[in-house]
Amino acid sequence: MTQPVADAVARFTARWRESLRTGAEPPRPADFVPRAAHARRAVLLALVRADIRARAAHPGLVKDIDDYRAEFPELSDTSALIDLLAVATRSAADLTRTGAARTDHTSAASTDGRTAPATPLDDIEGTETACAARPGRTHTASRTPIPSATNGTARPGDRIDDFDLLAELGEGASGRVFLARQISMQRLVTLRLTRGTELPHAMAELDHPHIVRVYDQRLPGGAEGLVYMQYLPGGTAEHLLAARRSHGPTGGGLLLRAVDTAMEAKGEIPPSDSPIRARLAGLGWPETVAWIGRGLATALDYAARHGTLHRAVKPANVVFTAEGVPKLADFAADPAGIDTGAALRYRAPEELAALGRGPRNDPQPSTDPVGEPGHAAPEVGARADIYALGLLLWELLTGRCPFDDEGLPPEQMLAHRRRGLPDSATAALPAGCPTALVRVLRTCLDPDPARRWPDGAVLAQQLDLCLDERARELVDPPPGSPRRRLVRWRVPLIAAAITVPNVLASLYNIDHSRKLITGRLTERTQELFATSTVVTNLLFFTMAAALLTYWSRRIITVPRGLRAGVTYPPGELARARRDAILLGDRAVLVAFGFWMISAASYPLGVTAAGDRLAPHAFAHFLASHAVCGAIALAYPFFLVNFYVVRCLYPMLLGHSAVGTDDGALLRGLQRRCVGYLLIAASIPLLAVAGVTLLPVEDVARIIVVVRVLCLGSIVMFVASYLLFRAIERDLSALARVARPGLAPLTTRA
Repeated sequence: MTQPVADAVARFTARWRESLRTGAEPPRPADFVPRAAHARRAVLLALVRADIRARAAHPGLVKDIDDYRAEFPELSDTSALIDLLAVATRSAADLTRTGAARTDHTSAASTDGRTAPATPLDDIEGTETACAARPGRTHTASRTPIPSATNGTARPGDRIDDFDLLAELGEGASGRVFLARQISMQRLVTLRLTRGTELPHAMAELDHPHIVRVYDQRLPGGAEGLVYMQYLPGGTAEHLLAARRSHGPTGGGLLLRAVDTAMEAKGEIPPSDSPIRARLAGLGWPETVAWIGRGLATALDYAARHGTLHRAVKPANVVFTAEGVPKLADFAADPAGIDTGAALRYRAPEELAALGRGPRNDPQPSTDPVGEPGHAAPEVGARADIYALGLLLWELLTGRCPFDDEGLPPEQMLAHRRRGLPDSATAALPAGCPTALVRVLRTCLDPDPARRWPDGAVLAQQLDLCLDERARELVDPPPGSPRRRLVRWRVPLIAAAITVPNVLASLYNIDHSRKLITGRLTERTQELFATSTVVTNLLFFTMAAALLTYWSRRIITVPRGLRAGVTYPPGELARARRDAILLGDRAVLVAFGFWMISAASYPLGVTAAGDRLAPHAFAHFLASHAVCGAIALAYPFFLVNFYVVRCLYPMLLGHSAVGTDDGALLRGLQRRCVGYLLIAASIPLLAVAGVTLLPVEDVARIIVVVRVLCLGSIVMFVASYLLFRAIERDLSALARVARPGLAPLTTRA
């Protein structure tokens, strides 16, 4: 109980005792209700409950529930009324049950001269404050046999075993569900009266931030069982869906309003100063749906790794904490008991096909419900839960089920769902919905289980990507974005990014060498040099192209296959992503290697032709090749990686799980970018340093070329720096998505 409620009840109880002692009029609950709107309802409910209990012990003071409703109109809603009726019923029953015992006990005490009349107010404050001040208090009320969950005899106000039923929360395939107070622990729990003897042992073993915790189970007698679990006051996804349909996609505040409404109906006060709620309030509606789905997907993955499937993902089984954190309930539901119309809406095609075949997972081929002879439906596994979750998230996103098949028999539902999402479902998407989220949910809802996300961990990672605006725009550019078209031109664009800087460097080197070196050689050596230059360039460029084509073969073939609908194994996609990240390094190192080979082989060729180079000419020749090598390293590196990180790698990221290797590759590329930026900054310095090796009379011959090189390299350094910053931002966003594992949702918000 919150502090405002406890304080108000304590003052109200003290005034009640005083009125009984002095014979004054009983206190009015309205006099103790705070003015703060956020606390009024919860305090008022607690005070009225206390007033009902106190008046029940004095027949002349009893008030009718309608009197309270007339005095406090806000208590007229269904949930508050049920709560008050339960209190009144239980108070009357307790008075009848204990009246005789009190009389006998008082008489016996009087014969000894130690009369100690019981005060009815002794129970008020203790009940409303969960008996925190009296841990030794015991309960001796009789335990009634468990009412049947199937015939509906259980009702609010009953006491079953160790539980007082306060309000009925709903009824599902596995039994009726009540809000109850566990007497021995003095805590609120969710109590399910299960049908049959099936008890959720599997769910009791699951301990995850997004799975409703099952405390224990009991068999107090008969064929019915009790399962009591964590009580969550924030309502279910059914309430959120109703709010979505009523108010539209108004952002994360819609989830908070739905949670607050559910809490206020139970007399709870929404928490304040919650970082999770603060983050939710700033989310748009698509991001809120992704936020919810991410937590539920991690729950499905955790359960699947522990050998448990949910089999009944639907709005009624998604409950929210007071902060809006989603949790899954009713794991390992009995499939035979969830074939109602509401449950069928969230069944995967393979589950619907299994219903038509009879026993689930029957491996024998048969004529399936849509008339495909000899077709054996896929085995029902974890991907059926992925489908159900995707269907639920789509419904939350749009406010309606994507399939217009409600109420149809399973055979017709299967026919609808095997055709995929209809156009009407896409038309219902909210304006500005991220393309990434649509892609993720479409993959969840693929009729073929093999084409869905393989498990909850991959789905959670994809939904996590949808929460990062920068990353999702990289992975899924908006329709019509130039980046979508540029992916088709990856081969010529990458080839141009590598070739153009090397061709410019080669032209500079040829002109530089002609003016300072080759022009001073014999005519025969000059002819040999010209011929060898052409042959060497052709040979080197051909070898470089062959090497880079081999290293980038997956970059060429995999994107084309993905566009054509080819499904690649995760390992192949991981290798394609690795090749994309390393392509820039491989390209520039190949080019730089050939420049260094040229720098070493040319002086040897001159010597073999019978000429010799002066020492200063040889030194300047090496310096000019160093400048060309630096150009071949820096500029192609930034051009290639800007294209890869902005267009190519993100597209590959959206088709499979991202492992720890991806994070390491991205971080490594981020570190290497700094080194290549330093190389780009050194190019004009290397050019000037090379000029200092020349005699004064030679400087005038190349001063114009060197000036052009220095000015051009300064401009290119600025461009390289801008590319560096853009690559750095993109890598940071992609690294957030590719980080190992997923932090719990509650720590992200």
